[in-house]
Amino acid sequence: MNEIEDLLKDVDILREQLNSLINKKQGNLQDPEVITASKILNAALNQYNKLIGEKLNK
Repeated sequence: MNEIEDLLKDVDILREQLNSLINKKQGNLQDPEVITASKILNAALNQYNKLIGEKLNK
C-alpha cells in the first residue's frame, strides 16, 4: 500500500473513534477528550490534503 492509502485507513479509523467518543460523551462536543480526538483527526486530514496536493503538482 502506498502512503495515501495508509493515511486514508488511519483517517477512517480516527473518524470512527471520534464518532464513538462523541456517542460515549452523549454528544458533548466540548468535552476535552472529544476536542483532542477531533484535533488528531484534523491533523491526519491536513496531512492527507498535503499529500494529494503534492501528487497533483507533480
